[in-house]
Amino acid sequence: MTQDGGMTTSAGIHGRNDPDLTVGDVGEFGLIGRVAPQEHSDRVLVGPGDDCAYVTVASGRMLISTDVLVEGRHFRRDWAEAYDVGRRAAAANLADVMAMGGVATALTVGFAAPADLPARWAEDLTRGIVDEAALVGAEVVGGDVTAADGVVVSITVVGETDREPVLRSGARVGDVVAITGRLGWAGAGLHVLGRGFRSPRVLVEAYRRPEPPYEEGPRGAREGATAMIDVSDGLLADLAHIAEESSVGIDLDADAFVVPEPIADVAAATNADPRTFLLTGGDDHTLAATFPADRGAPEGWSVVGRVVEGEGDVTVDGVAWDGPAGHEHYR
Repeated sequence: MTQDGGMTTSAGIHGRNDPDLTVGDVGEFGLIGRVAPQEHSDRVLVGPGDDCAYVTVASGRMLISTDVLVEGRHFRRDWAEAYDVGRRAAAANLADVMAMGGVATALTVGFAAPADLPARWAEDLTRGIVDEAALVGAEVVGGDVTAADGVVVSITVVGETDREPVLRSGARVGDVVAITGRLGWAGAGLHVLGRGFRSPRVLVEAYRRPEPPYEEGPRGAREGATAMIDVSDGLLADLAHIAEESSVGIDLDADAFVVPEPIADVAAATNADPRTFLLTGGDDHTLAATFPADRGAPEGWSVVGRVVEGEGDVTVDGVAWDGPAGHEHYR
């Protein structure tokens, strides 16, 4: 990925007093200039301006992941401000590194947009990406911009780990299944927005700006997690990836899930089963992992099930879930 379209630190955003300018007005290189990085830490040896960024990775163990957000499918501009879209986009990538037990260090951003998009929208998006990355000490080191019919944001993250990464394929029969972080909040927020409402506000904000438990990924790895995954598409759907990769089954205990009051209120108001939000709602970037039973889950994690004999199936109280298990592209 070329670095000519590199993104920025918050201090490096220029031209914020021109609210009427569009992306087309400023042009490709003008837009790049408005969001180009000004400062980096010592680990960024070469930032935007060359064909590649050049960064140091102290551990020598690199983790790399890419996520793409498409307007109208992953976000709507009338549902979230550009800054929040940036936070969500970065969180999706940073959470992937977290789920391997690592820490993100650098991001590159691909940005496509129509010419009439306000330039300030792109700048605010960049601020959101930079601020979310800063939560884990990561930096935006480059990227690219291009024209498109709609807004597309593609982020690639580079991270590192000082130990072997925690894979999806390590779960063993008898392990406990545990989660940490908010679960079902973003899904309930999306449910509310889809019906034309903006409350409960706490749920709408959870959808707009997730709060992944970034520190728990490395801690889970240190505490002996045998498998781990970022819950982005729904707990049932994502645990199925662990079950399939590990050639096991997973059975969840319905009574282990506590329904938060805001989710219970939305479920009651819309005649929905509150468990649907907890088990199938995505975008919270909750962390789910399996741990040896004799060691148990770390403090701050909630045990919600157990790894059993099976071939990729996930059940609730021993019974298959009746309905979609979560989000699946192209369906």
